[in-house]
Amino acid sequence: MLLIQYKSTTGDRRVGVLNGDVVTAIAGYASTLDLAQAAIAQGKGLAALAEACATGTNESYEAIATEGRLLAPIDHPDAAHCYVTGTGLTHLGSADTRDAMHKKIGGDVETLSDSMKMFRMGVEGGKPEAGKAGVQPEWFYKGDGSIVRAGGQDMEMPDFSLDGGEEPEIAGLYVIGNDGQPYRIGFALGNEFSDHVTERQNYLYLAHSKLRNCGVGPALLVGELPAHVQGVSRIRAADGSVRWEKAFVSGEQNMSHTIGNLEYHHFKYGLFNRPGDVHIHFFGTATLSFADSVNVQAGETFEIESPQFGPALRNKLVVHPTQFAKVKTL
Repeated sequence: MLLIQYKSTTGDRRVGVLNGDVVTAIAGYASTLDLAQAAIAQGKGLAALAEACATGTNESYEAIATEGRLLAPIDHPDAAHCYVTGTGLTHLGSADTRDAMHKKIGGDVETLSDSMKMFRMGVEGGKPEAGKAGVQPEWFYKGDGSIVRAGGQDMEMPDFSLDGGEEPEIAGLYVIGNDGQPYRIGFALGNEFSDHVTERQNYLYLAHSKLRNCGVGPALLVGELPAHVQGVSRIRAADGSVRWEKAFVSGEQNMSHTIGNLEYHHFKYGLFNRPGDVHIHFFGTATLSFADSVNVQAGETFEIESPQFGPALRNKLVVHPTQFAKVKTL
């Protein structure tokens, strides 16, 4: 099942079931968060509750998207209660990339860079036996709900950035129940947009490079993530032509960690189990236009698409001036 959040033609919030181009509004719930909290309270699955309540008005997805009425597939009325985080060095990539990576991480571990050591640790211990914790992944904080951009919204890059490049990923979407139990409501396409030039200067700049907008959606895939996810990432020039295009893969078949292991090492911290909070967690990628020496320009559009997730995620890159706040002493 695919769910989307959107606004009606009168501006009211809606959550709906997406089938092809038809969006059927879910009666009684104005947001994915409301629907998820009701499913938790009633002890029902999200898909079952959504299907039972999908009795509202039908609309065209294309009309919703064209008219700019799409919302991110999950959000929180208070953006500070939505954590956006991620894990890196988790994907094995294509067969060629995988072979090259194994050659890089072979031999004496002391000769490897810190990044390659981390990747090797994941390959060796990221898929533990059931009931056991595996090795910790690389982890980063990206921001709160204010940085999330829905399909069709601009991806805003601050003018001090050295680069603005896409990262086509799958994001896990979560709601914390009233008892502090994390519930995964599903998965969505994501563009974990980052500043790769800043990161390349020194890996200790990773934290700085991640504090940027991100794209999520348009649709929420309810249920488990397929073991193999295949899609395409594109950069479209201002005139709409494709300037760069490359396939990407995800899912546990293409990862050095299980989803469960990545989730364990995120939610093991009590800070991330606060009742009522929302979490958007990116699982990583092995495909970047930056790796092919592509420098995305303002006015160009990121496009990430995978058939299993329905419509493509599209966001245009724009640059916004930095509003530096000078600190005053009280």
